[in-house]
Amino acid sequence: MLGSGGVSDGYEVGSKRQRMMESNPYFAVSSGTGNLPYGYAGGFQPPPFPVVRLRGLPFNCTDIDILKFFAGLTIVDVLLVNKSGRFSGEAFVVFAGAMQVEFALQRDRQNMGRRYVEVFRCKKQDYYNAVAAEINYEGIYDNDYHGSSPPPSRSKRFSDKDQMEYTEILKMRGLPFQVTKSQIVEFFKDYNLIEDRVHIACRPDGKATGEAYVEFVSAEEAKRAMSKDKMTIGSRYVELFPSTPDEARRAESRSRQ
Repeated sequence: MLGSGGVSDGYEVGSKRQRMMESNPYFAVSSGTGNLPYGYAGGFQPPPFPVVRLRGLPFNCTDIDILKFFAGLTIVDVLLVNKSGRFSGEAFVVFAGAMQVEFALQRDRQNMGRRYVEVFRCKKQDYYNAVAAEINYEGIYDNDYHGSSPPPSRSKRFSDKDQMEYTEILKMRGLPFQVTKSQIVEFFKDYNLIEDRVHIACRPDGKATGEAYVEFVSAEEAKRAMSKDKMTIGSRYVELFPSTPDEARRAESRSRQ
């Protein structure tokens, strides 16, 4: 849901969004004035919600990349915006306070990889709308759900994915970090998978991202293999998405950096 729901520098990002909303004062909702900041009841405006919007992100961007982009700032949440199951190149980032947002805005037009990233202010409601849209698409489960059964909204999402354009490449997301190539081959044993075209994506430090790209003999076979969407490897259910050779090449090149 939140991107990859990663953990960095002691901060848990996104995977417990509901708990964060309940504990962070910026998310508080009150019908009275007893818990409002000093002076607010007298006419002062509350501090602005500390969120920015990013545009122009690389399409293989993860929440870890965003944490690095804003190194030195305290991030509360990252939401990568998906449209029809594909990353849109946009994200919302919630910081610990309004001053952090001012520092974040100074990184507008700085590069992430070969792309410059726009950083601009947005409204709290924009962020909430994006969260609601992601929940509607993904169901009530997030990427940290490790249950043996798929989310109840699977049939709707599979129907959406079934209408997408296919190549011979599928992207796998939510894999165990210790997954092996042989496990992936076994996962697709009933389909005509090209075994030497299985790529497990890694970060530059060599750690697995939980994603992989697999190639089948044809686009039709890849589409047929989508029936494995939300099936499990180990204790984790695995999401499948149509991908492209270009996206797979970028992921492979990124792993070698």
